[in-house]
Amino acid sequence: MTEDPIADLLLRIAAQDRAAFRALYGATSAKLMGVLLRMLKRKSEAEDALQEVYTRIWLRAARFDPARGRGMTWVIAVTRNLAIDRLRARPDEEADGDAIDILPDTAPRAENRLVALGEARRIVECFATLEPAKAAALKGAYLDGLSYTDLAQRHDVPLNTLRTWLRRGLLALRNCMGGEATA
Repeated sequence: MTEDPIADLLLRIAAQDRAAFRALYGATSAKLMGVLLRMLKRKSEAEDALQEVYTRIWLRAARFDPARGRGMTWVIAVTRNLAIDRLRARPDEEADGDAIDILPDTAPRAENRLVALGEARRIVECFATLEPAKAAALKGAYLDGLSYTDLAQRHDVPLNTLRTWLRRGLLALRNCMGGEATA
């Protein structure tokens, strides 16, 4: 056993260990789905790609070398490479038109940048009102894509306690930001 639980699972998967494969899925699927959604922008395509990622992991786990890097790094690399392959395989949309004409103007206007900056400051202030462990759990779940199980283990709390932390933390953030909270 190493200090890298994902690497341990990959080594077991290389030996065709189905239980390790299930454990890897539980530990990584939320994060990998987040990577795929950010890259592919389409939920249905990301879901299909996620299945293909795990097929590739099952078939290629023997190629993982723990001496060359961490298990999660390898898993994310497999995911990114698949997403890049899918993006390259997409047909060029409106290939006949001038490329500059089909690029949307995504530059934020000055007033939008000021509003966004103010909101960002407000979010940071609101996060500061939360207990540090609960703020870390929220960031882990919603920004880092960690599974609830991983977070519960990381914070050494039961899974249902973690879920309560997340729910109450979201409500506290909503209240702090000026929204209406619902139970």
